[in-house]
Amino acid sequence: MDIAALIVAAGRGTRAGAGLPKQWRQVAGATVAARSVAAFRNHPRITRCLLVIHPDDRAQAKAIDGVELVHGGATRDASVRAGLEALAADAPDLVLIHDVARPMVSAGVIDGVIEALVTAQGAAPALPVTDALWRGADGIVTGTVARDGLYRAQTPQGFHFAPILAAHRAHTGGAADDVEVARNAGLDVTITMGDEGNLKITTAGDFSRAERMIRQRANEQAKEQTMDIRIGNGFDVHAFEDGDHIILCGVRLAHDRKLKGHSDADVGMHALTDAIYGALAEGDIGQHFPPSDPKWKGADSHIFLRHAVDLAASRGYRLSNADVTLICEQPKIGPHADAMRAELARIMGIGVDRVSVKATTSERLGFTGRSEGIASLASATLIKD
Repeated sequence: MDIAALIVAAGRGTRAGAGLPKQWRQVAGATVAARSVAAFRNHPRITRCLLVIHPDDRAQAKAIDGVELVHGGATRDASVRAGLEALAADAPDLVLIHDVARPMVSAGVIDGVIEALVTAQGAAPALPVTDALWRGADGIVTGTVARDGLYRAQTPQGFHFAPILAAHRAHTGGAADDVEVARNAGLDVTITMGDEGNLKITTAGDFSRAERMIRQRANEQAKEQTMDIRIGNGFDVHAFEDGDHIILCGVRLAHDRKLKGHSDADVGMHALTDAIYGALAEGDIGQHFPPSDPKWKGADSHIFLRHAVDLAASRGYRLSNADVTLICEQPKIGPHADAMRAELARIMGIGVDRVSVKATTSERLGFTGRSEGIASLASATLIKD
């Protein structure tokens, strides 16, 4: 699908103070316009970028790579119309219309608009109004306004190309944004999720705010790039045999049978141990504690789990979270899940809020459905900062 980004940058931005129009001022080492263009040019689903500029700004605009240029009009809607007409010669399927003064629009916001256009005529990001609203005059509150159903509009505002071009051609002039133009033409516009980080630079003070946000994002991205995150999965099965209790996730439960195994047959702890070994690419329990070794006959499974956690720590990893699912008809796990979580958390040395234990049945299908044994699945996440 051909998706064009139309970025409106023909305004003079007088509220931003004296000097160059705001789109040509630097913020964190790049112009506002260059940052806005880059957000779309670097997006994998955007196929074209067109920048609508004032004729006086052509020299600055030519310094931006990967964007087509067209001269705008005296008003925002006139500039958008000029951009749409320029695209019409080789019309895209969709067009996302964006204010150049929002240089920090995220890929997630862009994706949200594109996804909505699969079924919607138009789509635009917004955030619900959460503050109280007043009317005022001469510095005095004159009334209040209900905030229910009110949203703070953002861009990009996306549309199927032909309908929004027709809407602008029919528009008589004067509109706050393209949603207004679309609605005047009878098009429905779906609200998508906006982002507090999608700041619109309007006044001089917004430049310093934008710079702080950009640098904070850069620091977070740098941290993510140096962070090593590993995820492992484990699976284990043990059959029942004659006995009077079972051990699950370190908790002893009275039962009319026990689980068969070389160690204490704690199927939940075995699956979790294998998940940690898997995240480390260190094989499974059998490689570290061979069942052929009589030393481990009847051993408590917490020995295996603690070994896996300590091995991870020796490599510089910490356990972020663990998730265990027990699959059985009997015994009932729910009444004991919190005790199991607490015991696993104690053994692994992490908070109980990072450990999940839950259970399901196999709807009486298979060996677990016939109550011949218990199976367990587990996942573990390791992080090296």
